[in-house]
Amino acid sequence: MSNNHDEKGRLVVISAPSGTGKSTVIERLRELLPELVLSVSATTRLPREGEAQGVAYYFVTRDQFRDMIAGGKFLEYAEFVGDFYGTPREPVLQCIEEGRDVLLEIEVQGAGQVMAVMPDAITIFIVPPDMGELERRLRGRGTDSEEKLEARLERAKAELERKNEYAYIVVNDDVARAAAEIAAIINRED
Repeated sequence: MSNNHDEKGRLVVISAPSGTGKSTVIERLRELLPELVLSVSATTRLPREGEAQGVAYYFVTRDQFRDMIAGGKFLEYAEFVGDFYGTPREPVLQCIEEGRDVLLEIEVQGAGQVMAVMPDAITIFIVPPDMGELERRLRGRGTDSEEKLEARLERAKAELERKNEYAYIVVNDDVARAAAEIAAIINRED
């Protein structure tokens, strides 16, 4: 990991279809690499139970989000299943300048935007063992209507078709193994 202040930090981009277990893998990854800074995204979606403002996300209104777009405040942003998500630019660039590595947990549309402006980013795509497992995980959440669930599954299929745009593909068949593989990738890129 880059923590020498003479060096700039690096940007690590991790994407995965909804329900792949990305958040759980990243939680384990942060235990392995505690110095990795997790970028906090802004979103217009409502908080889920247990999500705190400024920790999981910056929860904003659609009008606030539009103002941030107009002000050039995002490194990337996208609409996903009716809600907007975006990565505030300034905190990410500040951490990198300070020599800290920053992790962006974003979907493929946003990742493509980031790759275009920051081509040196380390890009990792997490895939489920198979589509049946992905559907089981999404249904197990119990947070979406059937209509929203179907939309997530269709979106997941489209996102999986873009996995080869990433430098690395990691299968989440076991959280500890997947997190260790990602940590090894990041350390290897030093």
